[in-house]
Amino acid sequence: MQDQVEVRIEHINKVYPDGTNALKDINLVVDRGEIVVLLGPSGCGKSTLLRTIGGLEKKTSGNIYFNETEISGTPVEKRNVGFVFQNYALFPTMTVRQNIGFGLKLRHMDKSQIAEKVDSLIKMMNLEPYADKKPSQLSGGQQQRVAIARVLAIEPKVLLLDEPLTALDAKLKEHLRIELAQMLRRLGITAIYVTHDQMEAMALADRIAVMHNGIIEQVDTPQAIYSSPATEFVAQFIGQINKLKGTAVEKDGSLMVDAGFTHLPYTGSREIKPGQEVTVFLRPEDMYLSDSEDGVPAIVEQDVFMGGYYHIGAKIADQIVYFQAPNTRKFDVGDNIRIHIDQEKLIVI
Repeated sequence: MQDQVEVRIEHINKVYPDGTNALKDINLVVDRGEIVVLLGPSGCGKSTLLRTIGGLEKKTSGNIYFNETEISGTPVEKRNVGFVFQNYALFPTMTVRQNIGFGLKLRHMDKSQIAEKVDSLIKMMNLEPYADKKPSQLSGGQQQRVAIARVLAIEPKVLLLDEPLTALDAKLKEHLRIELAQMLRRLGITAIYVTHDQMEAMALADRIAVMHNGIIEQVDTPQAIYSSPATEFVAQFIGQINKLKGTAVEKDGSLMVDAGFTHLPYTGSREIKPGQEVTVFLRPEDMYLSDSEDGVPAIVEQDVFMGGYYHIGAKIADQIVYFQAPNTRKFDVGDNIRIHIDQEKLIVI
């Protein structure tokens, strides 16, 4: 691969002719060799941002740098970026070998060099048994491997991937996202990856940029995004979570949050005053059934058998929380239970 490239995006805005503001003052740095995933719901601007970086969309304002070079005015064919889309876009009349070597042939590379590079990529992508087959003879996962190999053959400075696994079934998607993450890290190529799938983002990313309504809500590692969401949107978009109402109170000179079942320090970023309502988030895995008197009293509102566990909905201080309980213990609606809550894991926003 060529030398690694840093991608720097500064104050990017994109406004369509109808007035739709698709990107709003986007700032993002992708380090050399880093995999950054743009994650968000449909219509949040993630694909627009990716296409703007690649030159397929024109920005309204702002700057895009590859290392120290501003590339906004550089034609897409001269940016040396590789695109991988949900649509594999393979040539149906060409074999796997011919598809992978197509870009090299356009660059007038020597035939022996093309053959050597193509063979290397076929081996790396585990495509040896299919080298002389046509795309119609391949599964969806195999076709996607060919599409990725074809892009890697031209040694792009930056790899841009837009929902490349969306069309695959769940099991194949799970296998390929692990395989893709390992391959990208082995190659050390700078990659920006778009998806709406949280699990895909967690498995692939060095860092995740969560997008919503044309802005980046938070950029951080998967672990930090999950455990320390910066906004209510991030908290609710990433994984399962309970949303509770709390009230700011002053206690012993400190600002605390009364969550109904406990008081905890206020750690949110916005300024609040005593009596003001705040939001408390709690992950299901941070609570479990307890036989101790120290557990928080609750009443079972819902008990659904899910095979390996029961999905429990319980009322605590007039608020409903959901968590998992072992499938060895059945409850009825109305049962009194106690729940241990890891208060250090409570998220206050």
